[in-house]
Amino acid sequence: MFSKILIANRGEIACRVIKSARAMGIGSVAVHSEADRDALHVLMADEAVPIGPAPSAESYLVIDNILAAIEQTGAEAVHPGYGFLSENAAFAEALSAAGVAFIGPPVGAITAMGDKITSKKMAEAAGVSCIPGYTAAIADAEEAVKISQDVGYPVMLKASAGGGGKGMRVARNDDECRDGFERATNEARTSFGDDRVFIEKFIEQPRHIEIQVIGDTHGNVVYLGERECSLQRRHQKVIEEAPSPFLDEATRKAMGEQAVALAQAVDYCSAGTVEFIVDQDRNFFFLEMNTRLQVEHPVTELVTGTDLVELMIRIAAGEKLPFGQDDVTLNGWAVEARIYAEDPFRNFLPSTGRLVRYQPPEEFEGEVRVDTGVYEGGEISVYYDPMIAKLIAYGDDRDMAIDNMRQALDEFLIRGVRHNIAFLAALVAHPKFRSGDISTNLIGDEYPEGFDPTDVAPENPRLLVAVAACVHRAYQSRAAQISGQVAGHERRVADDWAVMFDGPDGVQSHAASIYPVDGGYELVIDGEQTLVQTRWSLGEPLFRAVIDGYEVCMQVERVAVAYRIAHAGSEIEVLVLNPRVAELQELMPVKEPPDLSGFLLSPMPGLLVSVAVAVGDEVKAGDELAVVEAMKMENVLRAERDSVVAAVKAAAGDSLAVDQVIVEFE
Repeated sequence: MFSKILIANRGEIACRVIKSARAMGIGSVAVHSEADRDALHVLMADEAVPIGPAPSAESYLVIDNILAAIEQTGAEAVHPGYGFLSENAAFAEALSAAGVAFIGPPVGAITAMGDKITSKKMAEAAGVSCIPGYTAAIADAEEAVKISQDVGYPVMLKASAGGGGKGMRVARNDDECRDGFERATNEARTSFGDDRVFIEKFIEQPRHIEIQVIGDTHGNVVYLGERECSLQRRHQKVIEEAPSPFLDEATRKAMGEQAVALAQAVDYCSAGTVEFIVDQDRNFFFLEMNTRLQVEHPVTELVTGTDLVELMIRIAAGEKLPFGQDDVTLNGWAVEARIYAEDPFRNFLPSTGRLVRYQPPEEFEGEVRVDTGVYEGGEISVYYDPMIAKLIAYGDDRDMAIDNMRQALDEFLIRGVRHNIAFLAALVAHPKFRSGDISTNLIGDEYPEGFDPTDVAPENPRLLVAVAACVHRAYQSRAAQISGQVAGHERRVADDWAVMFDGPDGVQSHAASIYPVDGGYELVIDGEQTLVQTRWSLGEPLFRAVIDGYEVCMQVERVAVAYRIAHAGSEIEVLVLNPRVAELQELMPVKEPPDLSGFLLSPMPGLLVSVAVAVGDEVKAGDELAVVEAMKMENVLRAERDSVVAAVKAAAGDSLAVDQVIVEFE
């Protein structure tokens, strides 16, 4: 066994590998860019080596810098994590030449499966079901149109070297095909240095289900069940679970055996994932093979009782798999949610900044697990993926796992950057998710305009009213204790209040009388009694209580004269007023937001790739105005209405801030 390994990665996956290495008694070496010198993985590792400036192209992706860190520390093996150099054959070859073990598959498997065109041909040869399409690289947009017409719309244009949703476009007609080919080609060239694009049939209402395989260097390969990864936004996974609520035993076995056959065809060893598209009739088609550890590997670990990172390390050291296919059993259910620093109000654009508060839910064996690479006071950088953490919940069955996930999301406190927790909470509470009726289209169909937590109605308005009233009563009681009050005119705390907030049908107002009792409060809400048992005290951002026997946790934040309360996907500002003031509040006019329809604003920080208009141009609704690149993804900005260009305020190559004016209209 190795005595020291280097982790050629950052963030939560680097921390995850360090944990397994430490449990095995193996020393760990972290590498870091200048931006990550105070990162959590650096603090956790036994040793840390700087490898370059903040941009990953100048640090984490520079093979020579990693090799220098290996030589400096004497590391015997390298775990690449996921992303960066994890599927880079040249990196694996360089490690082999240096006499250092690569904790991953052989170079031949990386090369064969890293190219989507080659991998599809090998899958067909191995007897794996494949999607109809055209697997050769396409020369130009017109050839793409001809091929798409032959395959039959809708089609998916995909970068051969793609991944992470980059270089992918769905086309339903010739015009979309031409535009999609151009965008996919540009993104592929920018992200992977390889602009080859191929076409395959797009499966309507598909499920994305993947099989975890693991093999050793002695020829043994097994599959560890499947993961349901259908909840996606822009081809990027949002929530994953194991097992899938859709598969039956026969389909699971058939998919697993095909995944193993493909792995054996390329002499695979280490952990890997074979991804499939599954239609509504449980017909499945090969999508791609990822020759690395997946982001969502924890759900497999929880339902199989394995440590995939430990197995990868042992296999790289030459050990045999300690179990066979007949020993693999799936127990219970696990769900994973990816916590990202992104702004749901701005269609999930990345949010950067410092984590002013970071308080993940408490981890419980067999219930809640948090994989993270950040800490309170740390910074979410503009240079890397905006993932904050992965939240994993486990239960004896699917309903229990989902309930544990919902509770954990309510308890996950983040301040300082925008995040997607409310969106995740709304998703796991969605009736279609609860029933297992999901597909890769669900998020796009249910949230076509993005997600706004302030539009989500409270799951139980009565609980919201009770919490707001208790919090307000606590603030009023503290205010009544101020010193220096004039005798006979001391501030008195009223018992009767009106609790107001915006609901789906307009402003809701509820009468609430509240009385402190031992261990909490007694309330009368709209004439009905309610008991709130809580130890909450002023200043705590999480209000934990048992309300009429129902255990709740709500996030509470004072905003001017209101209270912002977040729970179960909703984020609502609540006013607690005396009854007369509440009557007057209902008469107050609502301030209209400013009219920005005369401007094209950058929706995100990024690079302005191109501007398609000039002063005096007439534009029609839907016309392309500009292209902004952010996180290596091209975003086309189009006209919302017919207009005339009055001024162009930015030029191609400019770095844009959020809401910076690009074009002004007459």
